Amino acid sequence: MRPKQWAKNALLALAPLAAGVLFQPTVLLEVVLGIIAFSLTSSGGYIVNDLLDIESDKLHPKKRFRPIPSGEFPARIAWPTAIVLLVAPAGIAAAFGFFTFAGVLIAYVIIQLSYCIWLKHQPVIDIIIVASGFVLRAVAGAAIVGVPITQWFILVISSGSLFMVAGKRYSEKVESVGKEQSHTRKTLNLYSLGYLRFVWTVAATLTMLSYGLWAFDLNGGTSIGSIISVFPFGTALLLYAYDIERGEASAPEDVVLKDVRLLVCGAIWAALFLLSVLARQYGWQVPNLS
Repeated sequence: MRPKQWAKNALLALAPLAAGVLFQPTVLLEVVLGIIAFSLTSSGGYIVNDLLDIESDKLHPKKRFRPIPSGEFPARIAWPTAIVLLVAPAGIAAAFGFFTFAGVLIAYVIIQLSYCIWLKHQPVIDIIIVASGFVLRAVAGAAIVGVPITQWFILVISSGSLFMVAGKRYSEKVESVGKEQSHTRKTLNLYSLGYLRFVWTVAATLTMLSYGLWAFDLNGGTSIGSIISVFPFGTALLLYAYDIERGEASAPEDVVLKDVRLLVCGAIWAALFLLSVLARQYGWQVPNLS
């Protein structure tokens, strides 16, 4: 079920936070329940992926120790467990009236099953599909509490997700040089380091531009917090790009949690982002100096 991957589901809190409603008791409860639902659903996808790759994972130096390929979690139990995890959260959400959120979960399940069965073997498409998982998490957060999402939100999340996924593939490619037969990701042999560097560079540029446009969006109400937040955001982006270039970003969750500089930049950005949200909510705008 890969509990370490559940941290990704914190993305469900972004849209409610950006809308300034996250800390309302009812909204916070809905977001927490949404995170739990998405964690269970994604876990079902991880189990299916391991079941389909069980033979190749047995030959992998690291993946062979996972519960399914090692035999610790038998396939006869894993299959029904995966089905329940993939179906139950969306069904329960729909039963309680969260139809849009349930629809996002269903879309995620369909995409993940398509990825596990076929799309993960298609170059370029595999990167886009993995990145879409992050986008759907962010959209799910907006859906469960019923808040609108802006074009800037979608642009930053989409390009940022593509940046992380392409960077992950780049690092995996760097690690695989000279030992092409030791990994199970078939598409990795179809990518060149130059192409992957191009993708994550373009994605990083688009992420920074999109965030900057949001920060200086006069129609939305520019605040001191939103302007200053560009600096820790950009610094974190550059630090992560440095880890990618060194081939150390094959496990993004480990990079973020182990890099103190990234954590500090993230904390500063979060504080400034919250300040900017409050500023926009209460009309604290930067005066026009022109």
